[in-house]
Amino acid sequence: QVQLVESGGGLVQAGDSLRLSCAASGRPFTNYAMGWFRQAPGKEREFVATISRSGGSTYYADSVKDRFTISRDNAKNTMYLQMSSLKPEDTAVYYCAATRTYYSDVDYRTPNQYDYWGQGTQVTVSS
Repeated sequence: QVQLVESGGGLVQAGDSLRLSCAASGRPFTNYAMGWFRQAPGKEREFVATISRSGGSTYYADSVKDRFTISRDNAKNTMYLQMSSLKPEDTAVYYCAATRTYYSDVDYRTPNQYDYWGQGTQVTVSS
């Protein structure tokens, strides 16, 4: 069992930056590939970014590429999402997720590929 807790959400203006954190506990953090997803009101949960167990490989949705950066600190059991040049369409509840994997480089982009989820943190970007 892995427990995930997101933090760092808030209300910002368009063009601002924000960093989300996801603290993990319960199992060896390095056993899990991690991901960020988001869900806006009335929409399905969508993929944002994913990172391999070591942090050596990262993948992004086209909508956030070049604006968001996913990273992880395995010594701190924490994953991050650095968001810059935020847009109103980035407004959503952001969720972190973990999936147990034996592979060093994976690209998990669908919610059903993940085993554990955090409770979410709200990000609101005003225009």
